[in-house]
Amino acid sequence: MTVGFVFPGQGAQTVGMGKSLIENYPLARQTFIEADEALGFSLTKLCLEGPEEELRLTYHAQPALLTAGVAAWRVFQSQSPIRPVAVAGHSLGEYTALVAANMLPFADAVKLVYHRGQLMNEAVPAGQGAMSAVMGLEEEELAAICAEASNGSDVVELANLNCPGQIVISGTQKAVSNASELAKQHKARRVIPLVVSGPFHSSLMRPAAAAFDSLLQEAPFRDGDVPVIANVDAEPYQTPDAARKALSRQLYSPVRFVDDIHTMVNLGVQTFVEFGVGSVLSGLIKKIDKNVRTLRVEDEPSLHETLQALTE
Repeated sequence: MTVGFVFPGQGAQTVGMGKSLIENYPLARQTFIEADEALGFSLTKLCLEGPEEELRLTYHAQPALLTAGVAAWRVFQSQSPIRPVAVAGHSLGEYTALVAANMLPFADAVKLVYHRGQLMNEAVPAGQGAMSAVMGLEEEELAAICAEASNGSDVVELANLNCPGQIVISGTQKAVSNASELAKQHKARRVIPLVVSGPFHSSLMRPAAAAFDSLLQEAPFRDGDVPVIANVDAEPYQTPDAARKALSRQLYSPVRFVDDIHTMVNLGVQTFVEFGVGSVLSGLIKKIDKNVRTLRVEDEPSLHETLQALTE
């Protein structure tokens, strides 16, 4: 069986995340305890009890989602002999994929994404950046709209290529607003402003990437057991040097999730298992390729359903 593992990014977090697995599997509970010890505060309490506005903060949401994804993946691996052909994540999820590929120890990954979140939060003052999801336009047309809407330091760029007809744009408030209006004039089906704290995956994140590079150099990456598919160019990588380059560029480059899935399909993946919170990636994957199967592991019921499906 050719299986690929995928891991969601920021925005999937929700109060109560991980509760079912923590209550039913000591391995999941231990994973959350490891995160608490690495960070020096109770991420577990924040995930289980909130408050939501604290969990939503970039530097809390990122380690929370990483931990929930690793907990789900570890429990699954303890129950199944199946190993993936390749792994990938959406933005922050690429770090969870690195843990699953045995390229980065979990505790180090938790600390790394916590600092990543802090740097991203600090890169652009609150209220100056924005992101919006645009439905119904092709990449080339929306890229041209972004170029037209940008002016000097007011920039807007493609940020997340999620699935055919769904692209997120990112930049300054003014430029994103201008691009949104232009997109509507070009018959975009919908334009949805996102509740985010900054213009992620745009060139405005370059200052964060510069500071982040030193942390990436210190992190103990190692050769991977399976390929990780990079968000920045959809190319597989398995070496520490390639990981550091991909993760640095990822901060200010578009997430090419559509291309990631095509790469995994080309590597032979026929079944995708999404680990962590929600089923957003499963929905996107079905829009990218209707011929593949999607499964997920978020809680005890979905774990059993996926284990059953994989034995049929």
